[in-house]
Amino acid sequence: MLPDLRDALRRQVLVGDGAMGTFLYQMGFPVGISYEELNLLKPDVIESVHRRYFDAGARLIETNTFSANREKLSKYGLEHEVEAINRAGVALARKAVGYDAYVVGAIGSIRAGRRKNIRTAKVKEDLRQQIEVLLDTPVDGLLLESFYDLEEMLIALKLIRKTSSLPVICQFATEGAGTTQDGTALPEAFRMLVDSGADVVGFNCRSGPNGLLRSLEKVAGMEGAPAFSIFPNAGIPDYVDGRYTYAATPQYFGETARKFADLGAKIVGGCCGTTPEHIAAIAKSLERYIPNPQAISPVSTGVLESVTAPAVPDLKASVQPSVVDLAKERHTVIVELDPPRDLDIAKFLEGAQALKDAGVDALTMADNSLAVTRMSNLALGSLVKEKVGIRPLIHIACRDRNSIGTQSHMMGLHALDIDHVLAVTGDPARFGDLPGSSSVYDMTSFEMIRMIKQLNDGVAFSGKPLKKKANFIVGAAFNPNVKYLDKAVQRLERKIEAGADYIMTQPVYNTELIEKIHEATKHLNVPIFLGIMPLASGNNAEYLHNEVPGIQLSDEVRQRMSGLKGEEGRAMGVAIAKELLDAAMRYFNGIYLMTPFLAYEMTVQLTNYVWEKTGRQDSHLYPLSK
Repeated sequence: MLPDLRDALRRQVLVGDGAMGTFLYQMGFPVGISYEELNLLKPDVIESVHRRYFDAGARLIETNTFSANREKLSKYGLEHEVEAINRAGVALARKAVGYDAYVVGAIGSIRAGRRKNIRTAKVKEDLRQQIEVLLDTPVDGLLLESFYDLEEMLIALKLIRKTSSLPVICQFATEGAGTTQDGTALPEAFRMLVDSGADVVGFNCRSGPNGLLRSLEKVAGMEGAPAFSIFPNAGIPDYVDGRYTYAATPQYFGETARKFADLGAKIVGGCCGTTPEHIAAIAKSLERYIPNPQAISPVSTGVLESVTAPAVPDLKASVQPSVVDLAKERHTVIVELDPPRDLDIAKFLEGAQALKDAGVDALTMADNSLAVTRMSNLALGSLVKEKVGIRPLIHIACRDRNSIGTQSHMMGLHALDIDHVLAVTGDPARFGDLPGSSSVYDMTSFEMIRMIKQLNDGVAFSGKPLKKKANFIVGAAFNPNVKYLDKAVQRLERKIEAGADYIMTQPVYNTELIEKIHEATKHLNVPIFLGIMPLASGNNAEYLHNEVPGIQLSDEVRQRMSGLKGEEGRAMGVAIAKELLDAAMRYFNGIYLMTPFLAYEMTVQLTNYVWEKTGRQDSHLYPLSK
């Protein structure tokens, strides 16, 4: 009979097991299935994998339950099988190794670092369900692995500690960053976990041995260093001939195992890409291991220098007040001018110059609105800033870029000193001009707002320090053309909680609705730019009302536009827009004008109308520094 897991960790370094999912993939089980369901469908296979790791020398075996929570299983229609899959996972591990190895119940993150829009209450409930099942089985402890955020890790740990004193191992997924993905320095995060009841803290996944060795070096000498666990990937995966492969050899894993142990690792195993051969190399390397006390260098403050280093002043920061500051003082006009669908930018630049001359405060450019391919708004934003001298405000859609592309895009905007952005969800790709293309939606608009504001703290999406801080002013979209305005405002409040600095609405065509919007939002502490788009014709009015999501026209407006086209239609559209502006300017300083079909003459007229009505004489008071 083995001693208690805590006692064992005080006396020796335990060898952990290796990957389950990638090993099953190597055995021929395809990507796209639930590997946890194999506990029920292929129990002999799962049991054999556990036994192979035990035979290789592993004495701490993880159950095949990493994604056996309701949220993850629901993707396969298995949300009602949480209990069955978790119980089977424990039973198979115990059957494979008996009581000659420690069996720990594996619990993965619900959010998985994607900042998905999953309410904290749901995260708690899904974690609670899995934890309760695993605690009702003969496990020797629980392993919280591949967590990205300290917040979620603490939720899980505290749920365990409410009812159980079993040993708990807490592991973050990292690629060498000095912080968790939600911005906490790793030494501080580890202290908080230990204070909340963690027995072992450490790292797994995302990086190979070299990356996790660097991460461990940053925390190994922290005052009162806890016991650490390390489960690296077998290097970076490569895609060769239709298969994923990993390059790190078992020999390499054996060579690094002792380095981990010298830095205080009490458990050393493997994550993605590792096999029984990798674990055998670790076991051989740690056989008769004696710690090297000279190997640990102290980390006196517990806070990484790269995170706390003084910020370098951003000499490129614009002297022009932000639209947020302007809207707090006076009426402020933002005008949208859509990038062209072809390669000719002459009319676009002509319109930008005309709007600059009219005194608009910012020129905003959509990000392939309605999923129709247009010229890059980043490129055009840079052009209008440098050539025209007007502030660009760039929309960023969740649809077109994954997290990597989004951060890269934001870093490029920072380099170009374009600091005003609007985070939007984006219309689905299948409804645009390239219906065969994919919608990414790697993050929601809520998450995008949070992540952009994280760049302002000098922290990358991954949690790595960026050496400098960005200075983005982040806007959020608001659609008031809904049946239940109060619910739309509640969603808006969440965007403001996420960090939105200002709000831009969908176009409104009803003066009564403008007053209702004011009443419903007057408690908010950020400027709201009320959207008004002049109609170009009767057909344009019917198209917007019947086919474009988020836009509704009143019966009166539709009747007034009915049958009109050409100059007559545009004149009526401007007249209606002026009436809407009269109502909007009574309640809102922020005005957001949208230019239809690059007909910038219409929004020039409306901009001039705003200045005439407000008596503003300082439309050029804040020229953009060039």
